[in-house]
Amino acid sequence: MRQSPAGPLRAARIPRIIAQPAEATVKIIALYNIKGGVGKTAAAVNLAYLSARDGHPTLLWDLDPQGAASWCLRVDAKVKGGRKALLRGKQPLAEAIKLTRFPSLDVLPADFSYRNMDLELSEAKRPERRFRKLLEPLERDYQTIFLDCPPGLTLSSESMFAAADLLLVPVIPGVLSLRTLALVDEFLARESLSQLRRLAFFSMVDRRKTAHRQLVDNRHDGPFLFATIPYASDVERMAERRAPVATYAPKSAAAAAYEQLWSELREQ
Repeated sequence: MRQSPAGPLRAARIPRIIAQPAEATVKIIALYNIKGGVGKTAAAVNLAYLSARDGHPTLLWDLDPQGAASWCLRVDAKVKGGRKALLRGKQPLAEAIKLTRFPSLDVLPADFSYRNMDLELSEAKRPERRFRKLLEPLERDYQTIFLDCPPGLTLSSESMFAAADLLLVPVIPGVLSLRTLALVDEFLARESLSQLRRLAFFSMVDRRKTAHRQLVDNRHDGPFLFATIPYASDVERMAERRAPVATYAPKSAAAAAYEQLWSELREQ
């Protein structure tokens, strides 16, 4: 059942089942930063929308208990049984998935109980493999899966990273933000996750600021993608419009930046 633009989404719990060809490769992309407020969720929502728009069956798993991604896609941030039902396998992930109003884009919504995810994982066997195991049954249904990870470096983070093919880190131009990126790399090495490919992109860039311009223009080759997401009111309006930027400001600089970011990711 579809929603009115002003009302909450009352979507079916059964996802679109579109079996992928045998040669198709599922790409799981985890968006993450140690701290919040860096444009992570905005990127997750916009990238998931662009993936679906291009015809890729796409799932966005909102793992942040704040539920911002769920809100922006007009999906209720609640899962029946919460984290326990999902992590213990009492409720298959497929039964918790909800449709969005956008073709080929489904959401596994957030739940406030996710804030205690570590407590549940600490009691599981091989907790670092838990998310990988949970996602495996969905690989026939989706070509691209985005994980909107919560901030912090925890047991949950390790398990989410182990499930991903690519770790994508938004970074606000600044010395301390670059330091947090180094901490992520240290964590990956310490937890035997150095094989996970890590890419970064500059987010919330204000080119009126000299420091922002200098850091962006002198970015390191390799770990940073070329696309930069601007600090823009069009991005901030996502919470009000409850929609990806391209749907209400398609000619904006922000929409063009997310398009470029998605284009680069498709080549990875």
